[in-house]
Amino acid sequence: MSGPGLRAADRAGLRAADRAGLRAADRAELPELRFELTAAERELLPSAADVAFYAEHGWYLTPKLFTDAEVDALAAAAEGYYAGARSRELPVRPPRLAAWKPSDGPVQRHNDYVHYESDPIARVLCKPLVGAVAALLAGVSEIRVFQSTLILKPAVAGEPSNVVPWHIDKHYWSTSSSERMLTAFVPFHDCDEEMGTLTVVDGSHRWREVGREDSVTRHFADRDRGDLERLLAVNAAHNGAEVRKVPLVIPKGHLSFHHCRTYHGSGPNLSGRPRRAVSFHLQDGANEYRRFPLSDGGAAVYNHDVLVRRLPDGRPDYADPEFCPVLWRAEGAGPRV
Repeated sequence: MSGPGLRAADRAGLRAADRAGLRAADRAELPELRFELTAAERELLPSAADVAFYAEHGWYLTPKLFTDAEVDALAAAAEGYYAGARSRELPVRPPRLAAWKPSDGPVQRHNDYVHYESDPIARVLCKPLVGAVAALLAGVSEIRVFQSTLILKPAVAGEPSNVVPWHIDKHYWSTSSSERMLTAFVPFHDCDEEMGTLTVVDGSHRWREVGREDSVTRHFADRDRGDLERLLAVNAAHNGAEVRKVPLVIPKGHLSFHHCRTYHGSGPNLSGRPRRAVSFHLQDGANEYRRFPLSDGGAAVYNHDVLVRRLPDGRPDYADPEFCPVLWRAEGAGPRV
């Protein structure tokens, strides 16, 4: 990692400041972190052609952004996390938290907020280069962490939880105002179709959506798989589009990015080895909470809403540095030509 980036001490200082009840004006006086890239890292940024490809297709495969040593450290930190190691725990348990534990058995594991609960994971994952790539793809100057989910897809033939149905991340981020959010998929090893890699529906982020109902605001694990398949087919037909499914073959140290409106899912793990990864969900600097009404008169909720600090108007603050730290703030970095 180049520059100070998101060091544990920096994040701890921000957490301590918030716990002390620092006013927004005081918080603004804290020294800002600097976000810098080495010359070698700048060569890894997406080119103008890469940015155009992402805009057209809704996904992008990076060059090698993490060294083997960094990926191995991430994998070791994940093993420690599964064994119970925590740098801190969430102050309250959100109502729809993904939190696999050993007693859940050999199902697909999902654990949210690992960037918050594990400093060893965050030290590798929160690399400014990842944020810089995301900023260029999204066309924004600032990227913040939105969520991080540690995933393990066991090598268990026929395990139903291993098949992830077609879905759009933006559906369960309905309380977010931005349409520029995106996800980096970070495998801990070479990841191919045999392992049940991430598969995207090419160009689907540009479709005009139909058939939306309250159920789409729920996570895919809480929805009917048949209904999700139907929704994909209905939207493709409405847009006169072909459903072109692209399995993303991702070498170790490389990442994939996909747009928050790109349909995606994954198949079973047939490799005989667990598929291990982090889904690193990112938001642009302009993203904020918005009330998203439901048909019953209520409003959609996201797990952040019970964790993050409140804005002066009472809304949850999706820029709370304790849970949503800044990953990248541009100071003149542009795409390669």
